[in-house]
Amino acid sequence: MPRIRRVATISMHTSPLDQPGTGDAGGMNVYIVEVAKRLAGRGVEVEIFTRQTGRDLPPTVELVPGVTVRHVTAGPYEELNKGDLPGQLCNFLSGVLRTEAAYDAGHYDVIHSHYWLSGQVGWLAKERWGVPLVHTMHTMAKVKNLLLARGDKPEPVARVLGEEQVVEVADRLVANTATEARELIDLYGAPARRVEVVNPGVSLQVFKPGPRGGARERLGLPPDAHVMLFVGRIQPLKAPDVLLKAAARMLADDPALRSRLLVAFVGGLSGNGLARPSYLTDLAAALGIADVVRLAPPAPQHELADWYRAADVTVVPSYNESFGLVALESQACGTPVAAASVGGLRTAVRDGVSGVLVDGHEPREWAAALRTLAERPAWRAMLGAGAREHAAAFGWSATAARLLDVYAGATARLHAPLAARL
Repeated sequence: MPRIRRVATISMHTSPLDQPGTGDAGGMNVYIVEVAKRLAGRGVEVEIFTRQTGRDLPPTVELVPGVTVRHVTAGPYEELNKGDLPGQLCNFLSGVLRTEAAYDAGHYDVIHSHYWLSGQVGWLAKERWGVPLVHTMHTMAKVKNLLLARGDKPEPVARVLGEEQVVEVADRLVANTATEARELIDLYGAPARRVEVVNPGVSLQVFKPGPRGGARERLGLPPDAHVMLFVGRIQPLKAPDVLLKAAARMLADDPALRSRLLVAFVGGLSGNGLARPSYLTDLAAALGIADVVRLAPPAPQHELADWYRAADVTVVPSYNESFGLVALESQACGTPVAAASVGGLRTAVRDGVSGVLVDGHEPREWAAALRTLAERPAWRAMLGAGAREHAAAFGWSATAARLLDVYAGATARLHAPLAARL
């Protein structure tokens, strides 16, 4: 198998330097950063191309030794709506190609693009450079449109067509789970031989168990509260309203719970949630539970780990997740998860072992599941132990090692005789 020396990672619409949990930054950002670090640790140079969103940003930033973030000028120096980004594809591609042209021929061994916009750039770069394109969707329009939240906008046809093109030209398609692999094959017609399943990981050095009391003290949370935690971007896809409505039903069924219940949200507005910036506070007030709700901004990893340790349960009611890094991070800290039984969450959470999976998004069903967790501390403790064990199997080093195999396989196949590739 060929040795991989340098990887060009393309993340056009969101920078790995951005704080996850707000804007378009989320699990994909964590994925790109953690994989790049692990690849660098194995002696592989990684250059990450992303769009420059500020005039004062330097052309390059060394994330860690061996990992360089390159800011490519493409459009105005500001954040752009995803709907406006396709208009900057040519400018972004030009910047990527100019960078490669400054090197000797054959500088990069493989391109790894993330999200469909980056896949479009990777498609043309691969043709110019003669290297394989490995692509990770992270989310897919056809899947999202099948599982829309109430009132959410469907993904546009242009994105669907763009994803279909990337599926057709990519040398390898990396799916986070077997479920996502089936979706690529069934919904997009991807050849099964080009689809590889590589589970994301979790930073087990950062997200690990610790004293709950100390975490609550650092965060200013009551020591005796029952804390239900939501972490992520505030948008309809993530269904934060389901948690609020479930909490309201729990209090209606058991008014005595109000004295100790705390529903915490850690994250920022994103996507269609930007159109209603006060939605959570307005809904909490309308439901009569504003007094038990706490909103916190996106947090860096060390602080986020404290939030997980402080919680009794982390709630992930999303309409779809390609994997669900929040669920994995929480479990690594020893906190069980109540998650929607959708997409990659069925892999990230072991139902009845590391947490519970809830069918559908009916607040009544979620209230019943969360009330059972609140009333059975011994069961929560058992799930917490199972959560730690389950998460321990998902390290980023294993993800990076598996990706190196995918890169090498794609490279070997690209340069194999035609008869061997058919």
